[in-house]
Amino acid sequence: MPHTEHGHRVVAVPASQTVRVVIDGRTVATSERPVLVHETGLPVRYYLPPEDVDLTLFDPSETRTTCPYKGEAAYWSFRGDDPAATPAHPDVAWSYLDPIDAVPEIKGYLSFYDTVAEVDVTGPAPEAPAV
Repeated sequence: MPHTEHGHRVVAVPASQTVRVVIDGRTVATSERPVLVHETGLPVRYYLPPEDVDLTLFDPSETRTTCPYKGEAAYWSFRGDDPAATPAHPDVAWSYLDPIDAVPEIKGYLSFYDTVAEVDVTGPAPEAPAV
């Protein structure tokens, strides 16, 4: 269900594209069931089920942010294989553990900053809604 407020829209669309996320040459996620989030003024974001992300490579962060259109986001930092290592990329992934009612499709799913992570998408995209 799209969420519209003051000309700003957020639309979550389940898809069947294959999304592969790589950080520092390491594949950290592969999914064939992403949820695409289209939001006014922002690039499309790919949210992946946590089961499709290798969370053993991440540490939860204390960082929290609030989006009036999606809710409170929790963050994860990439540290790689060494559990004692300082995270190489802090706050590289985020998730809405309890999103607002307008975007329940992204509950618990993770998305990645494409400035740090390489997000490779293959397959036909669903029709993009107007945002």
